[in-house]
Amino acid sequence: MIRLARTNRSQLAEWWWTVDKWTLFGLLCLMLIGGVLTLAASPAVAMRIHLPPFHFVYRQMFFLVPTIATIVGVSLLNVRQVRRLAAVVFLIAFSLMVLTLFIGPEVKGAHRWLQIGPLAIQPSEFVKPSFIVLAAWMFAEAQRTPGFPGSAIALALYAMVVGVLALQPDFGQLMLVTMVFGAIFFMAGLSWRWIGSLAVVALVGAVFAYTLMPHVTSRVDRFLNPDSGDTYQIDRALDAFHTGGFFGRGPGEGEVKRILPDAHTDFIFAVAAEEYGIIAGLLIIGVFSFVVLRTLRRSMEEQDLFVQFASCGLVALFGLQALINMAVNVNLIPAKGMTLPFISYGGSSMIALALTMGMLLALTRRRAGASVTPPNGKRAHA
Repeated sequence: MIRLARTNRSQLAEWWWTVDKWTLFGLLCLMLIGGVLTLAASPAVAMRIHLPPFHFVYRQMFFLVPTIATIVGVSLLNVRQVRRLAAVVFLIAFSLMVLTLFIGPEVKGAHRWLQIGPLAIQPSEFVKPSFIVLAAWMFAEAQRTPGFPGSAIALALYAMVVGVLALQPDFGQLMLVTMVFGAIFFMAGLSWRWIGSLAVVALVGAVFAYTLMPHVTSRVDRFLNPDSGDTYQIDRALDAFHTGGFFGRGPGEGEVKRILPDAHTDFIFAVAAEEYGIIAGLLIIGVFSFVVLRTLRRSMEEQDLFVQFASCGLVALFGLQALINMAVNVNLIPAKGMTLPFISYGGSSMIALALTMGMLLALTRRRAGASVTPPNGKRAHA
């Protein structure tokens, strides 16, 4: 048996003593909650579409192994290796995302998926974390090296990503990427003129999306005026919160999972609230908040600009996706079709989130001799 003592110089022992174990524990808690809720929500959905009752449960359990392996494996990397991994993943995933426009099947009016054998892959899920790391790298290099066009490169990458997302179309992912990119933009200390320009572009894009994309128009109209269209899913989700009360109706006693087609994905938070109560919903929010706040605190203790930008961007991506999903469930924002990280059913989503959090854990590990950035902004090496 391998002993992970502090005197053990193996890579695994070094990882164990430098990784943020509390964040890792929080992620494992989310996966455990996801397993319980998938078991609660998915059998009714599977039987409704004439699949074996535990079809989605078995698939979710199957993806747990590569998910945990990806988190641990990626978190073993050093800072330079994280950048290289992000570049490789971005090149591959972005190429596949472009391919979806030509050979991807149409699902609910959008081309977001690629069918590779028995697996359906959503490349944009892998583009998001790799793009955030590359953008953070470019912003950091722009500050470290006078004359380096890092900001321009980051903006070009952003334009490429949102351009393809708009063509798919995937307005929810586009808005998520824009918000996280804007946060890194702000952290990089760029002028208010640039930030204002990005805000104007985002506003113009939102207006065009509302005007030119019928499904976006429909969702916004139904959110602003429920009488303007079908609000069945949102109404049933809100009913689930009301009937669940503080302590829930009990495991297996919920009704919303029997009538909502997306109960195991987009509306799994409503299933949790109905069967286990608002207390369970607050517990889920608490775990997400703990992971986000702890990682932000740990990130801000770093002095390497790239590590600061990238880790804050990655945890913002994770936290905002969770916030959007839960906000949709309680009708605070229009429906987006976004999964709840590590809880909703979905193989692509889980592996991509594992990549995201693996890179985050790798960047926030405590390393002796790590690069630091003195107050003058010039990076030195201890």
